[in-house]
Amino acid sequence: MRMTLRSVATSLTLIVVVAVGARLAFAWDQARKIPTAALATVPFEQETGSIARSIATGSGFSNPFGRPTGPTAWLTPVYPSLVVAVFKVFGIFTVRSFFFLVFLNILFSSAVCVPIFYAGSRVAGIGVAAAAAWLWALFPNGIMMPFEWIWDTSLAALLAATLLWATLQLPESQRLRDWCAYGLLWGFALMTNPSLGSLLPFLLGWAAYRARHISDSRRTDWRPTDWHSMSKPAMALGLAIFCCVPWTVRNFMVFHHFVPLRSNFPLELYIGNNENYDDKYIRYPGPITKDRELWRYFRLGETAFMQEEMRKATNFIRTHPRVELILTGERFVAFWGGIAHPLDNFLAADSWLARGVILWATLSGVAALCGIVVLLWRRSVYAFPLAVFPAIFPFLFYVTHTSLRYRHPIDPVVLLLDAIAAGALVTSMTQWRISKAADQP
Repeated sequence: MRMTLRSVATSLTLIVVVAVGARLAFAWDQARKIPTAALATVPFEQETGSIARSIATGSGFSNPFGRPTGPTAWLTPVYPSLVVAVFKVFGIFTVRSFFFLVFLNILFSSAVCVPIFYAGSRVAGIGVAAAAAWLWALFPNGIMMPFEWIWDTSLAALLAATLLWATLQLPESQRLRDWCAYGLLWGFALMTNPSLGSLLPFLLGWAAYRARHISDSRRTDWRPTDWHSMSKPAMALGLAIFCCVPWTVRNFMVFHHFVPLRSNFPLELYIGNNENYDDKYIRYPGPITKDRELWRYFRLGETAFMQEEMRKATNFIRTHPRVELILTGERFVAFWGGIAHPLDNFLAADSWLARGVILWATLSGVAALCGIVVLLWRRSVYAFPLAVFPAIFPFLFYVTHTSLRYRHPIDPVVLLLDAIAAGALVTSMTQWRISKAADQP
């Protein structure tokens, strides 16, 4: 019986089925509460939906806010192109398109269980791997996000988990095609969610270092390491960059200046760092609405608008160092607590779902730190690539502003670290019990 239960608990197929079922159930429950007309329009009334409609109607990659404002680089093209394909089949801004995109997001989100399972198995064994996959399958944010956002969020989570899995596997491969595939995977990820690019030098650097170490340990004769030891990582990096070149060239031809991936960083920086405050009454900026800034966007155009936003944001940061320190601390708390002032919002929430989301976000972040400590204590070779995700990825959002959606791409790795911490705790308790039993007469 014990073996049967263990087999069921570690069944990846069962975990994926439960993940799909939980997400479908949430989507069905939410959809029946919302009018059909709203489902057909409201989810698309943002940058992704507006750009996709513009492409589908023949206006090109433009108009991110539903008005004829011209070409844009507000987003990278992968997910908007996917939405365009769905619009071509099921219609522009229709409830059928919405449901099909939600279903695709559910598949992306549920598929995260696979790379997390295999990455966890390599790092800490089958028990931790299954625990991490179960955590993701039942993670409230993972269940909600495919329905709540017609965006690249769920796909980015899948790509981040896959990149981790591939990074852990890659150093043992001597085949050039595997390194090329890794580079192409990175290129696709960058063209889907550029914020993942902050992880590229660290993960690729670790994979190259680890591959070099494994290669040296397999040699029976001593000889200097030649250029071939770096040729595969260089090829992977080159392919990742090459995947971004056509989009960057397009942006240069359209805007006449260098826009490598996305253009909207200045606005995001200004939203989180602006002069809308009064030192006499509060210590940090009050809320600034994105809508107010967009009216200026409509008037100035994308290039001039972004240049002005960058000037205002950098000026504020330079002239208000004390305020910036406070803001950065608050954004740190908001990133890991799921919301600004998580304790106050937890107590004030009138929904157990909202409280659960805040609690899960906070506890998972704390447990992830414990997981990193466990890996370092064990001197695991995999400590670095796992720690990179929570250590490096959030910095962009500490500088700008954050939400649960922005953290979501690294949530699978965060939960894997949670499972590692929990596994270490269970192991320690088991050893303590055995030791205590052995001491008894």
